[in-house]
Amino acid sequence: MLRTEGVVVATLAGLWGIAIILPLFNLFTVWLGFSDFGMPVWAGFIGTIVFIFALWLLWRSHSDLGRAWSVTIEVKAGQRLVSDGVYKHIRHPMYTAHLLWGVAQALLVWNWISGPASLVIFIPLYLLRVHKEEKVMLAQFGEEYKAYMNKTGRIIPRFVD
Repeated sequence: MLRTEGVVVATLAGLWGIAIILPLFNLFTVWLGFSDFGMPVWAGFIGTIVFIFALWLLWRSHSDLGRAWSVTIEVKAGQRLVSDGVYKHIRHPMYTAHLLWGVAQALLVWNWISGPASLVIFIPLYLLRVHKEEKVMLAQFGEEYKAYMNKTGRIIPRFVD
């Protein structure tokens, strides 16, 4: 079961990588033109703002996490619980950034295939990984992580002191 789940996660991660570059096909080819649709101009403006914020949050969360970041679900030797910077209010800001990226992509790319592709792939990937990550963090940091969970949001910031 665990091996199959790992294959599913790896497959979804690969598909998500494709989904975030799929808008380039709209930009440089007509291959997906059959599924284009129209949206109001304001959607593009909002999409741009959301995308810029998503990129900033992704950069900031990587910066705040520093050497503790890993592609795999693991805690490195000597790692401390990062709870400052954007992690002060949100436990999984990278997931939030990727979710916002998907929303922005849907608002910016008016195509039924490549517009929502990032969200369609990312959401199941998130649902498969987040519980495992929190389980590993609880095993490593115990009560410190439980207290951190109580004062932060998982993907939506919580501003409680």
